[in-house]
Amino acid sequence: MTTYHFVGIKGTGMSSLAQILHDSGEKIQGSDVEKHFFTQEVLEEKNIEILPFSSKNIHAGLTIIAGNAFNEEHEEIREAKKLGLPFHWYHEFLGEWLQQYTSIAVTGAHGKTSTTGLLAHVLSENYPTSYLIGDGTGRGHENSQYFAFEACEYRRHFLSYHPDYAIMTNIDFDHPDYFKSVDDVFEAFQQMAKQVNKGIIACGDDDHLQHIQANVPVLYYGFAGTNDFQAQNIRESNEGTTFDVFVRNNFYDTFTIPQFGNHTVLNALSVIAICHYEEMPADEIKKMSTFRGVKRRFTEKEWGNQILVDDYAHHPIEITATIDTARKKYGERPVVAIFQPHTFTRTKTFLHEFAESLKLADYIYLCDIFGSAREDQGKLTIENLQELIPDSHVLTLEDTPQLQNFDDGILLFMGAGDIQKFQNAYENSK
Repeated sequence: MTTYHFVGIKGTGMSSLAQILHDSGEKIQGSDVEKHFFTQEVLEEKNIEILPFSSKNIHAGLTIIAGNAFNEEHEEIREAKKLGLPFHWYHEFLGEWLQQYTSIAVTGAHGKTSTTGLLAHVLSENYPTSYLIGDGTGRGHENSQYFAFEACEYRRHFLSYHPDYAIMTNIDFDHPDYFKSVDDVFEAFQQMAKQVNKGIIACGDDDHLQHIQANVPVLYYGFAGTNDFQAQNIRESNEGTTFDVFVRNNFYDTFTIPQFGNHTVLNALSVIAICHYEEMPADEIKKMSTFRGVKRRFTEKEWGNQILVDDYAHHPIEITATIDTARKKYGERPVVAIFQPHTFTRTKTFLHEFAESLKLADYIYLCDIFGSAREDQGKLTIENLQELIPDSHVLTLEDTPQLQNFDDGILLFMGAGDIQKFQNAYENSK
């Protein structure tokens, strides 16, 4: 019996996939840097061995799965190639694995992790389900009927997948270190659409997705009356958001989710659409009312009179959505944005857009740019962003105690790097 060795096992997708294989009865181990990441906690709970990177980890009897953050010059990948071991990149292996299930890919520039989490929750409440969520959560089930998974467009990796269904949340320009323009992104999604086998659920409120061509039915969801699935009569309460769903202009049912913001309604509407298409009863779909969210997507903690929020937002659209959620949930309480830009290329590309989205908060703190493993260096500094937001402040770990001044504030710690260290420093400063 082979042992699967994950090169970069702490990556969000890699951690999820390792859990799926472990739950399915496979023997798993992995390696990564020795720095602590939240994704390793569930691996440790499952007693999955995590080794420091070393070529000595690689030997006969292993099947290698390598994370997409690395290249063939990595010492473990070089050793695996030298020994002629079975080798797969993450996206290639996942593309093969999903073929044994009714697979549902969730893709889009924004919202795919939260949507995958909600879809996995609804399916798991009713059927044997395996799922891979981009927050480092994965579950395998030997008798799975469905496999819900997050499909990332970066470097066109999702073209390794030929799913039965695809949910497409939106198309937007991101990953400027790879994509040249929004038209380049659209072309990637267009290629993906041609690989879907049974049907596509697409957001009809997105101008780009309206032009997607496919060889299977495309059902649209959104707020506009032209959509196949439309949300109307949205109302918010302490419990969350309730809305009515119309299918081709005919009332279908009323649903409640314990989240806030129009973007969360759209996420839910896409899940309702795919479940309706699979002929699931409305009562089964309504179990979305017990969904508690995914990791690092508006993850809240009460801290004295404050609310601390950990959120993965790293694009201007996502920052806007996170601030909107805080406003809708907490009314007039002051919103404090603590933002760490992720990658120099993204920060440079969207510098002005970041400034405009952050200005929606009442108070703004900026942390040094977190460079990606895909970048060697960047000439840009956080001061370039600060210059566009006159009332903002640069925040260091030593400065975090000043956040205590916002007695009843909603503190939004946003970023895709290691923004958690700023929240941890603040919590430890009291």
